[in-house]
Amino acid sequence: MTIDRTLRLIAGLFVLVTVALGMFVHPAWLWATAFVGLNLFQSAFTNWCPMMAVLRKAGLREGAACDGR
Repeated sequence: MTIDRTLRLIAGLFVLVTVALGMFVHPAWLWATAFVGLNLFQSAFTNWCPMMAVLRKAGLREGAACDGR
């Protein structure tokens, strides 16, 4: 799996989990959802995301997420 696909997987999972926590545990969890959205928004302009550095150090390979592999 590539860095791009893993990043999307982690972001999507984090959003789903924090929305569920916000609905069933406490609404303050929605701030975590907003953080993920803000981070995705800024990375669209800066092409920088902290999780990508973590995934690179974990040894995931670079590559396009939509290259059909």
